[in-house]
Parts: sequence; C-alpha cells; structure tokens
Amino acid sequence: MSEPAQTTDDKRGVLDWLSQLFSDEPETRSELMDVLVDAAERRIMDTDTLNIIHGAIAVSDMQARDIMIPRSHLVYVCEDTPLEELLNVVITSKHSRFPVVGDDLDDLKGILHAKDLLPLLLLDKDGRRVDLKDYVRQATIIPESKRLNVLLQEFRATRNHMALVVDEYGHVSGAVTIEDVLEQIVGEIEDEHDVHDDGFIKAMKDGRFNVKATTTIEDFNEYFGGEFEDDEFDTIGGLVLKAFGRLPKRGEAVEVASFRFKVLNADSRRLRLLSVRKID
Repeated sequence: MSEPAQTTDDKRGVLDWLSQLFSDEPETRSELMDVLVDAAERRIMDTDTLNIIHGAIAVSDMQARDIMIPRSHLVYVCEDTPLEELLNVVITSKHSRFPVVGDDLDDLKGILHAKDLLPLLLLDKDGRRVDLKDYVRQATIIPESKRLNVLLQEFRATRNHMALVVDEYGHVSGAVTIEDVLEQIVGEIEDEHDVHDDGFIKAMKDGRFNVKATTTIEDFNEYFGGEFEDDEFDTIGGLVLKAFGRLPKRGEAVEVASFRFKVLNADSRRLRLLSVRKID
C-alpha cells in the first residue's frame, strides 16, 4: 500500500522552515540549536530526533575521559587464567569483551571475546592443552583526550567495540565501548536485564523484582510496604549507593533492612537497575 500523500500545508511548513534556515544561516552552535528547537516546537521534527541531533553535536566536544569506565571498575583477566575461572568471570560479569593482562593492568596483552571461549571448551574437553594467548585479539589503545566523534569513526572503520584508555604516563585509566559512545547520542541502550515497560518495578517469576534505580523511595515503600526515609535520598538507587559506600559493580549485592539489593545494570557513573528480594 502506498504512503498517504503529504498535505499541502505540511509541505509548505517544511519548505518555509528550510527557507528560513538557509536565508538566516546560524553563525554559532547556540543559534543552530535555537533553530532546531524551534522546529521541534513547531512539530516539524519530533523531540527524539532533536535529542539525537543534540547528542551528536555534543559528542564532538567530549573526550574519552568523560565517559570511560574507570580503571577501578574494569573487569579483566590474566593471560594465564585457567579456563574454568574464565568462564566464571564471563558468567558473573555478563560482559562480552575482556582486557587480557600480564603482570598487572598496565601490562596489556589484548582483548578476549567471550564467544571465542566456545572452541576453547571443545579443545579442553578433548584433553588438549589450551593457550589463551592464541585467542587474544589486538587491543585498541587511545589517549584520554581522544574525541568521541573521532573514536566512533574509528570503531566503525576497524569494527572494534572496545578501546583501552591510557593516561599521559601510559598507565591504563579506563575503557570505552562503542555502546558508551552511542548512548551519548541516542540515550540509554537497554540490555536484557532492563525493565522494558513503562513501570519502574517489575515482578519476576522467581519471586524477585527488577527495580529501576530511579524509583522514588516513596513509590518503593508503597509497593513493598517498606519504611525507608526519603529525607536524605529521593530514589532507591541513592539509598543503595549509601549502603555500599561506593559505586558498586554489576553482580554485587547488599542487604538493607529487610531487603537484599543486587546490581543488575550500572555504568561508571550511576546505578540503573536492581534486583530486589525480601529477606524473611
């Protein structure tokens, strides 16, 4: 079926806006954003499109250090790690790529893809010797000052999805993935652990609950019958952060009052999703 014909008014609105845009060319980025905001207000483009354009423009001003996963939060493996331990790391972290190191984190050997462990399992089962070095891929190393727009182009050209970030002394200071960069443009990219509906709390089949970290303490108390105070924090994520005393990694858990909170999704800056279970 063919698309419905665009109305004359719609065409005229777009043409008028384009005519205004090019007849009064913006001279600064601020003026350009004003034109785009005006277009969104007049419904020539939707808000999501405006946000993506704004994110794409902002990325050119951002550097790798601004969004990198800090060194203290990196999940990495040693090149002599036994296969069984590697599998435990993959299952626990739920990551798909891991920096491989030698003596310490600054002794980078490369990147290991979790999918490359599948043939390793078969080799190990046959009793043949497994050498992890044969499966490590070359690591992409970038400075902290790397511009994100340039990094995204390099990710696309090389088909790499992760880069290790080093400081001016050559020490590893963190890592950046292609997902980290894209989220600066299109917003948060949900994975299989995210709540996909509009609710903040989702009951799971095993009696646990997936709770967005931005759920207000008031809503949490109302749903679970809790008695948490909201004088210091507004969200349940803030309460959990206080209990940890630091930004926890995915998979870490803490007990607060009669609840056990496990981190399902988090990045280098904030908590995103928690698994909650009541403690009898």
